[in-house]
Amino acid sequence: MNRRPALAGAAAALLVALSAAPARADTVRDKQWGLAAMHAQEAWRTTKGAGVTVAVLDTGVDDQHPDLTGNVLPGRDLVGFGAKSGDRSWARHGTAMASIIAGHGHGPARGEGVLGVAPEAKVLPVRVILEGTDPSRDKARESRGNALAEGIRWAVDQGADVINLSLGDDSESAHPEAEEDAAVQYALRKGAVVVASAGNGGEKGDHISYPAAYPGVIAVTAVNAAGTHASFSTRRWYATVAAPGVDVVIADPDRSYYEGWGTSAASAFVSGAVALVRAAHPDLPPAEIKRLLARTARDAPSGGRDDSRGHGMVDSAAAIAAATRGRTPVHSTAAGHSAPYFGPGPAAPAPAPTGPETWSLAAGGAGLLLLATAATLWHTSRRR
Repeated sequence: MNRRPALAGAAAALLVALSAAPARADTVRDKQWGLAAMHAQEAWRTTKGAGVTVAVLDTGVDDQHPDLTGNVLPGRDLVGFGAKSGDRSWARHGTAMASIIAGHGHGPARGEGVLGVAPEAKVLPVRVILEGTDPSRDKARESRGNALAEGIRWAVDQGADVINLSLGDDSESAHPEAEEDAAVQYALRKGAVVVASAGNGGEKGDHISYPAAYPGVIAVTAVNAAGTHASFSTRRWYATVAAPGVDVVIADPDRSYYEGWGTSAASAFVSGAVALVRAAHPDLPPAEIKRLLARTARDAPSGGRDDSRGHGMVDSAAAIAAATRGRTPVHSTAAGHSAPYFGPGPAAPAPAPTGPETWSLAAGGAGLLLLATAATLWHTSRRR
């Protein structure tokens, strides 16, 4: 089945956020409430993400944006047609997500513009969908192939540490696609953390969204500045954690700044947080990072988890600190699956018994050893 049409449609829904009024560059930092909410500044005392690569599978990224220059690696276009650099329908959504993840600002001492969660991380752009306003969307509906699955595998093979998927299919006909699922599992086996938006269907039936629902993915829901679940954010069993997704300041290729909304933004925030954790603890496997984010999330729902906010608001500083104190054994179960997806590993050898039976066995063993030794000595003396 060709998945691209559904993904292109999803991109259109997620891009509604960009219709908001632009914000002046000198007011951007004051509006970036998400950084404080996720304790990013505290995490920066340890790391700002240097050495980590986050693949942004999206509509493309403007590598010349002043808030991103030097942080965007050479990428790949798996769509092959549609808007080009300089067109209004080019790379808007992808640039917005990249700025949330790894924006470094600009101007004197880079005090202006968008500051990302991991401002020293690198972005690897992979164009897998078209903007909702791209005139070539009809052509995309007729095209063949599975750009998302191919893009995930390509990004992993280029060394991506984190895969950000601020996209998804949450239509009524949404269903798992074998190639995408296999690509996600390939990424996890290779050590790449996969983060995806939970979906924007909270007011449209809460339909399951893919790739968020694939096993092993960190699925992110959206909350507002008060930490309350955003009404548009999909509520489902696969929700892992929540992140800022309302009134989020984003950069745009037109060099303006906008306030947007959506679980796309929430996913980007968590990908930035994962980049910080991975920079501080590069050997942590994806399953342990997922568990770590869940265990250290703030404002956990009653009972520890619910479908609207997962385990609570991601706290990047707390996750880094917890990983520093010691590893958490991994016994996580994939959402929606009864069997463990990442098991605890080989069973430890059973401890040796120490009761009376043990002494009997030991004595018996010692007796046999003595008999064997005596027989050997007897035969030796006869030969002599």
